Amino acid sequence: MLENLQTIAIFILFLGPLVFFHELGHFIFARLAGVRVETFSIGFGPKLFSYKYGDTVYAFSLIPLGGYVKMFGDDPLSEEELTDEQKEVAYTHKGKLARFSIVFGGPLANFILAFFIYLALVGIGENVPETRFGILPEESRFYDAGIRTGDVLKKINSQEIVSFDDLNLIDTNVTNITIRRGEELKTIAISQDGMSFIQDFAKFNNLFRAPVFVGSNKTQYLLFAENNNQIVSYEELESSNTQTFNLVPATEKADSSDRRFDVDNYNLNLQKSVKITRSSNGSLSEALRSQNIYPVDLFISSVSMDSPAEKAQLKRGDVITNINGKAINSFEELRSIVSTTKDEEAVQLKVFNNGQVRDLTLTPKLQEYNGQNIKIIGVVSNIKMLPVNMITVKTSGFFNILVKAYERTAEGMSKTLLGFKKLITGEVSLKNIGGPIAIGQVASDSFHISFAMFFRLMALISINLGIINLFPIPVLDGGHIVFIMLEAINRGPLSRKKMQYAQQVGMSLLFLLIFVAIFNDISRIFS
Repeated sequence: MLENLQTIAIFILFLGPLVFFHELGHFIFARLAGVRVETFSIGFGPKLFSYKYGDTVYAFSLIPLGGYVKMFGDDPLSEEELTDEQKEVAYTHKGKLARFSIVFGGPLANFILAFFIYLALVGIGENVPETRFGILPEESRFYDAGIRTGDVLKKINSQEIVSFDDLNLIDTNVTNITIRRGEELKTIAISQDGMSFIQDFAKFNNLFRAPVFVGSNKTQYLLFAENNNQIVSYEELESSNTQTFNLVPATEKADSSDRRFDVDNYNLNLQKSVKITRSSNGSLSEALRSQNIYPVDLFISSVSMDSPAEKAQLKRGDVITNINGKAINSFEELRSIVSTTKDEEAVQLKVFNNGQVRDLTLTPKLQEYNGQNIKIIGVVSNIKMLPVNMITVKTSGFFNILVKAYERTAEGMSKTLLGFKKLITGEVSLKNIGGPIAIGQVASDSFHISFAMFFRLMALISINLGIINLFPIPVLDGGHIVFIMLEAINRGPLSRKKMQYAQQVGMSLLFLLIFVAIFNDISRIFS
């Protein structure tokens, strides 16, 4: 409950400035044109708070999914006769250029907001997650191309990649990428279209396991490459060319259920470290297993009551080493094999504890989780994950900062337009459209990663909001601009009948778009 309230609060914090600046753009240009503004509201529906200053009521309303500026005389279908004095401050009695500036002011404010967000980010510096390849199986396309687990993506073609959201701006075929492995930069040839590259990258964009292991008597160890005391993930150690490692006994200062690894929470006994050497054609996991050392995520931290695991007498402290005769090196492997068992099919486990090995048989049970039926055995892993590696990126020089902010804004606009074009032409599925739930979730995720990621996303959504409002759909700003253009062509306003028909079509299209977005949100929850 508390987590949901936090997500809602972050969503309002995220969307509020976008709505405020959009409506502020309309408001400023309306006042410059001499139009009386009756209401300036953030949100729709019943007013929660309002204050009148001059001719304008400023309000916060119940539904925080938008806002509006109500201008005097802005209803072209109204039959009310206005006095000469009222016509002076009425929207519909202003010239075409004035009305265009008022309508365009909202989207323009969103583009300006995005520019200033980027300006602040590139000037102050951005703390963003490093774009690293996750765990790459040997049969993957990336592995075949020469990419390895943990490589950092630095460039796609000649375009610099700073963070994950930069990938969304890739629209061309990928011919080569530049990666960093350790201190070395490598350029690797890739032949793939941009969308499929991003989708493949997302599949392998995993978090990495901390190099924490467990052995006899439940002793924990940290593993380091020889002559290197840096904490490196288990996956990177496994895929590296290092042959010799130091296995250091480690005692947790406090028993923590937190899955995030923190080296400061361990006391290391360097005097009792042990060298582990893998053979030239062998794996690190085999070398460790030969010493009865296993990844800590195979260590059972708890067993659910009345579960298959409890009935089979699995208990806290057991280490699952094999399933159905196959050695496993991660809890994810265990989960994957269990999930693919047939109904009522039993599995055989090999369990290690205090130097003793036991063979057990149990039958996974079906359980509903997040709307899906999954197979479980009822154990909780003691997995420890490394935190995302954050880097700070900063641009120096005022002119360089201006240029960079402009480039980011222009690039965001062009790629957003291209994305909408692909939606219209069917190159991208309508399932990619997200509504308020999707936006709220990604806003919350980015907020918890870093403020820089939160504001980068805010800038991108501000650009999206500005462009969507320029769609030539009646009731949107773009539809009003089309009416003004048609009025200039016809040398007079459209007939009431045409205006009514256009607004009905516009509302239908808008409601259809909203329906698709909300339907996709709900589908994601239950998928």
